[in-house]
Amino acid sequence: MSSSVAIDRVRVRAPGKLNLFFEVGDVQDDGYHDVASAYQAVSLYEDVWAEPASDFSVSVSGTVDVSGVPADDRNLALRAARLVAAQIGYEGGVHLEIVKQVPVAGGMGGGSADAAAALVACDALWGAELGMAELQHLAARLGADVPFSLMGGTAIGTGRGDELSPALAKGRFDWVVVPSGAGLSTPDVYRHLDALRAESGLVRAPRPPAVDVAVLQALRAGDPTALAEHTRNDLQVAALSLRPELRETLEVGERAGALAGMVSGSGPTLAFLAEDPESALELQVVLSAAGYEALHVHGPVHGARVR
Repeated sequence: MSSSVAIDRVRVRAPGKLNLFFEVGDVQDDGYHDVASAYQAVSLYEDVWAEPASDFSVSVSGTVDVSGVPADDRNLALRAARLVAAQIGYEGGVHLEIVKQVPVAGGMGGGSADAAAALVACDALWGAELGMAELQHLAARLGADVPFSLMGGTAIGTGRGDELSPALAKGRFDWVVVPSGAGLSTPDVYRHLDALRAESGLVRAPRPPAVDVAVLQALRAGDPTALAEHTRNDLQVAALSLRPELRETLEVGERAGALAGMVSGSGPTLAFLAEDPESALELQVVLSAAGYEALHVHGPVHGARVR
């Protein structure tokens, strides 16, 4: 552990994410699926404050419904703090205060962002100076989306989604995000996808999942229209089957001028791609007038960092 001067309180901000492309392979022997994802970090954030304490504890509040977020050792951020402590031999504790903006169980990686923020916050609070490579290693132990929450920007994820390669994305992409009142369990969505595939007798091509080259080209060109043509989420069919009312919202957004509408990750949050900031604002107004909560966000943005 570093001999850096002790800090009283650290604040870290980490972004939510969208899956611009998400291909799901067959279920593996360990129950997990190989995937290929194009991630983009967007300007909807989680803030985590860390301060010294005699034990490990967490409190959660936010602009979204946090009633389903655990405040015990099931909390991913608290597990992240314990991992850092174990890694450096720290024998004290920490109190984490989490303020959430990312929808809970909404397919935007809010819990993963909390964990990434907690890793960075505890590293700074305790003067650990673990470095990004070690933090990424710890992040991968916490969940597939946590390493990307550390990295931010735009990236390609393979394996379980945690084997990351940065992707070049020119300019900015504007999105309108529509949260849903009740979340969806990611394991439930995967199980339902497996069931739907079994029912349909779908046979996948015998190759590892891969991100469409056209998606990478659209990102490099900073071209939202081209991206809209090739964006895809294999989990969408399962999420819409579990929550059929989401189809109507997708149709409303697309009729209102979105270049594309899709389920974000495992859902049920919906993401609509707009041509530019002005078009996103217009889309946000139309969706709000139709009675939906609509948030204008943009990407790519930085990963977890001290504020």
